Amino acid sequence: MNNTELKNKKTLPSKAERHKLFGSVEPGPKTKPVDKEKMVDLQNSKKDFLFDIDAVGIANVKNPINITSHLIPNNQTTIGTFRFTSRIDKDSKGTNMSRFTEQLDAYYKNNYSIDIDTLKRFTKDLAIRLKQKDAQMEVNFPWFFERKGPSSGLAGLNHADAGIKVTYDQDKGHHIEVTLAGTITTLCPCSKEISEYSAHNQRGRVEMTAVLSEDFDENETDWKEALLEAAESNASARIHPVLKRPDEKIVTEQAYENPRFVEDIVRLVAADLYELPFVEKFTISCKNEESIHLHDAVATLSFDKNTDA
Repeated sequence: MNNTELKNKKTLPSKAERHKLFGSVEPGPKTKPVDKEKMVDLQNSKKDFLFDIDAVGIANVKNPINITSHLIPNNQTTIGTFRFTSRIDKDSKGTNMSRFTEQLDAYYKNNYSIDIDTLKRFTKDLAIRLKQKDAQMEVNFPWFFERKGPSSGLAGLNHADAGIKVTYDQDKGHHIEVTLAGTITTLCPCSKEISEYSAHNQRGRVEMTAVLSEDFDENETDWKEALLEAAESNASARIHPVLKRPDEKIVTEQAYENPRFVEDIVRLVAADLYELPFVEKFTISCKNEESIHLHDAVATLSFDKNTDA
């Protein structure tokens, strides 16, 4: 150190003294029990608490997850955002929140995969752990898939936002709902029709929610791939991570040859989902980020095969 550095050097109080300076105090007397068996358990109090609760639990829980895919990469690790709930009757004051994360950690340490059969077991085990007749879990995660340029064959990774919601009921069994939100290109049919040349296009986002049949077999069909194909195959063009000039020519011309309104997208995607035998009910929405307006164009369509409406 030079003389200037020595002159500016401070002598600080100890860390304990610094903590006191900023408000820390010595621990006070402890009178309550430290053994779990002797502690008051408020959650398990039994009394008439006026109302049943439909769902209580924890949300926004993040944890690493393993997923499988029929598209490359077939095995991938990503981040899952979880929500766990269960109903409780009016004679129970509350639920045991720690049991949700205990169960998640136990499955994580067992190197589990996020697939529907595993999540069926998870929700049933969770209901047993909670000593309840039902349990629900929801997990949302980014799913990556390889996409090649149509001419060059150069590959890169795209991603979609996927989600699974599994509800277990001791009397009714399992209810399975999946979601997928993917990005597409759409070209405006009106713009193409009225313009001497060119047409404006936009980036669209298609969100699909589907209720799957109880006997759905994920080994035979990747629901993520099926929903993604329903969205992308009905778009003006697909989104690509890598495009060389010959690729861009193909994609641009393909979009021009397949103009789509948001109304067209939801109806065409609905037709594909209607033809999937393992989908019982669905909702589709499309949002186009307009390139010549400040607003977005939106459309939503729902259909239940069981009621035919």
